[in-house]
Amino acid sequence: MAIGLVIRSTGSWYDVRSENGHTYRARLKGKFKIKGLKVTNPIAVGDRVRYELEDEAENTAIITDIEPRDNYIIRQSVHKTAHGHILAANLDQAVLIVTLTFPRTSLGFIDRFLVTAESFRIPTTLVFNKTDILSEEGVEYQQEIQQLYEQIGYPTLATSATEKRGVDEFRALLDQKITLLSGHSGVGKSSLVNAVSPDLHLKTNEVSTFANKGVHTTTFAEMFELAPNTFIIDTPGIKELGLADIEKEEISHYFPEMRERLNQCRYHNCLHINEPGCAIKDAVGEGEIAESRYWSYLSMVEGEDNRR
Repeated sequence: MAIGLVIRSTGSWYDVRSENGHTYRARLKGKFKIKGLKVTNPIAVGDRVRYELEDEAENTAIITDIEPRDNYIIRQSVHKTAHGHILAANLDQAVLIVTLTFPRTSLGFIDRFLVTAESFRIPTTLVFNKTDILSEEGVEYQQEIQQLYEQIGYPTLATSATEKRGVDEFRALLDQKITLLSGHSGVGKSSLVNAVSPDLHLKTNEVSTFANKGVHTTTFAEMFELAPNTFIIDTPGIKELGLADIEKEEISHYFPEMRERLNQCRYHNCLHINEPGCAIKDAVGEGEIAESRYWSYLSMVEGEDNRR
């Protein structure tokens, strides 16, 4: 019995990297359920698993067990209601790559991602890519948005993969960590990774001008080693991010600027919608909490889509 790291998942088969760096194609032994977790994928990239060799000549193995996870990021399954889909496990940090144009990443999407990461205490940095295609007003707007998130405590970085702007800082951000890279299709994830590690040759695709949406280039989550002890997990471009495993009463706990005011409301079970004596609504009215963040909060409590 050996322990390995899941570096790629293609549905029913997994690539498992052994402790000496060899990669096996592995499958699960029978039905595999994790207690109390309804998910479409019981094993995710980043998981540490126990396995035994099945056929050395064929380079195949059987996964018999999964080691306890430090954390994971989960979204609502697109195909199976009431199920989650784990994007990745055992992360040191997450990096959300966003673009304010071509394609546009909505603030609602950013906030959902941050809430999901906060719920597992996964530190997140926002990387604003494609700064080279912004107009003067666009640059000013991006700086305002960066400031909004930095004031709440989220580090941000402005980059341009094509002009190699911010690429060194992006590389330094990944150093000695296991990082989940996420974002909509077309935001330039693969281009940024290729800029810091050209040997990987990640596939890139242009944004289709029709509907200004990205074209999916990554089909399955996959882990890559950029340098010793420096790993990234590249995920398929996400169109929407349904919250999974979070009760509406808890959502405000995952907004840092709301969390620090939670004991200040008149009612301990305040949902910050129309209750009297609500410290959160007062803070929004006084400009201490950004309106965009409050609207994101309301859309999550009401269980709405986040693509606006």
